[in-house]
Formats: sequence, structure tokens, C-alpha cells
Amino acid sequence: MNNPRKFPWKRKKTTSTLESKKARTYAPLLSEEQKQSASIQDLSYDFACRITRLFQYLTEDSIYKEYIISKQVFRSGTSIGANIREAQHAQSDADFLSKMQISLKECNETEYWLQLLHDNGYLNDVQYSSINTDRVRIHKLLNAIVSTTRRKIGK
Repeated sequence: MNNPRKFPWKRKKTTSTLESKKARTYAPLLSEEQKQSASIQDLSYDFACRITRLFQYLTEDSIYKEYIISKQVFRSGTSIGANIREAQHAQSDADFLSKMQISLKECNETEYWLQLLHDNGYLNDVQYSSINTDRVRIHKLLNAIVSTTRRKIGK
């Protein structure tokens, strides 16, 4: 009657299983070396993939089953790359600047949600530091792009 094959919901997850899922969840697609020379498009795509896996972990794989904050971090974290991609096909410099500013705002919002997840115990220090380091790298690049574009178009 207690056969785990017949009753898979009765199987208990071991710590090692949870730890291996945590490790997989936050692994970036790009290595640190690749990130040094990667474009903003590649970095934001890699970040969006990490955010997507974080969302999946928090809503499905984790013991927490957190849905509210994780949905917010998913929306803002994936929006960064979407707006950067959209900016690549902007109709004018002003349109390009607008999309990059939106990406910068989304990056700031993502910082808030990640901090909230960390401060409420959904992310430990290592997990938070790892994903936030990538966010900071993107934020610095976006700041530089926005500043340069503003100077270029005189805004």
C-alpha cells in the first residue's frame, strides 16, 4: 500500500533533490567569460531565461508555492529583454530611447521584486547574489545606453 510507484504524491522530496533543483534553477546560460563580451541583447535574454526558471521553481518545484511576487518578477524580468529587442527595430532615435528607458525601469522594478523574494526567505543569499549580479550588469549597460542616446539626440 505504501509503494511509491502507486502513490507518487506520498513520496517525500529529500534535501539533496531540492538542492539539485535549486542549483539548476539559477544556472545562467552564458559563462562569466562569455558575459564579458556579450551584447545587451544576449545578457537580457540569458537573464530572462534565469527569471523564467526562477518563476517555475517558485511556483511548481519549490516547497513554497509562491505565486504573487514570482509573477511580478517574471513580468518585469522578461520585459527587460523584450523591450531591448523592440528597441533594435525602433523607428527613430526617440523611439529607441523610449524603449531603452522602459527596459531600465523594468530592470529597477525587477530589483525590487528580487529583493522582496530574498528578504522574505524565498531566495537565499547565494541565489539572490547570483541573479542580482546579472541584473546589475544589465542595469549598468542600460544606463550607459540611455545616457549616450540622450546626448546623441540632445534630450
